Amino acid sequence: MSAIAVAVVDDHPVFRLGMVALLSTLDDIEVVAQASSAAEALEVVDGGVHVVLMDLELGDGSGVEVTRVLRSRFPGLRILMVTMHEDEESLIASIRAGAGGYLVKGAGPDEVERGIRAVANGELIVSAAVAAKAMTAVSAPPHRVTAFPELTERECEILDLVARGCDNASISRRLVLSPKTVRNHVSNVLSKLGLPDRSAAIVRAREAGLGV
Repeated sequence: MSAIAVAVVDDHPVFRLGMVALLSTLDDIEVVAQASSAAEALEVVDGGVHVVLMDLELGDGSGVEVTRVLRSRFPGLRILMVTMHEDEESLIASIRAGAGGYLVKGAGPDEVERGIRAVANGELIVSAAVAAKAMTAVSAPPHRVTAFPELTERECEILDLVARGCDNASISRRLVLSPKTVRNHVSNVLSKLGLPDRSAAIVRAREAGLGV
C-alpha cells in the first residue's frame, strides 16, 4: 500500500511545522507539500496529493473557498479541516464546500491520524465538539426561507444573524465570508424588503420570528 500524500495548509508557522513534524512520525503518511496562504495552497496542491489538512481562516482568504476550488480541480482530493472554530456554521460551510472531515485544533495526535486515514478512505469524520451543534442546526425547521420567500437562503441566514444583533464582522467570521460579501448581502436584503436601514431590518425580522 502506498503512503497517503498529505499537504498541510496553515498560516501559523508554529502549528504548521508542528503538524508536519507529527505526521512525519506516522507510518504510511507522507507530507508532500506545505502552504501558508490560500494563494500558495492553490499553487502547491496538485493531483499527487491525497489529503489536505486545511486551516479555515488563512491570511489572504478562506479555507472554505480554497477547498471549493481544489475539489473542483481534483474531484478525488480529500480535505480535512483543522481549525479553532467549533460553531456549526463553519462546519456546514466546510462540508458544503467539499471537506470530508472537520477537526478542532485541540485534537490529539491519535485523532488527527484517524481523521487523515478516514477521509483518505472517503469517510466523513467530525469532532464530537461540533457534531451535536451541527445536528441541531440541520434538524431546525426551515422557517427562514418561508418567512421571506423573496430572499435567497444565504440572505435569510444573514438576516437572521442581523436580527440576533450580530455586526458584519461577526457574521463574516461565523459564515466564513469576506466582510465585503456580507455587506453586499445586507444591502441586497434591505433592497429586496424595501427597508431603509439595519434597524428596520431587525424589527422586520424579529416580527417574522427570526433572531430568536
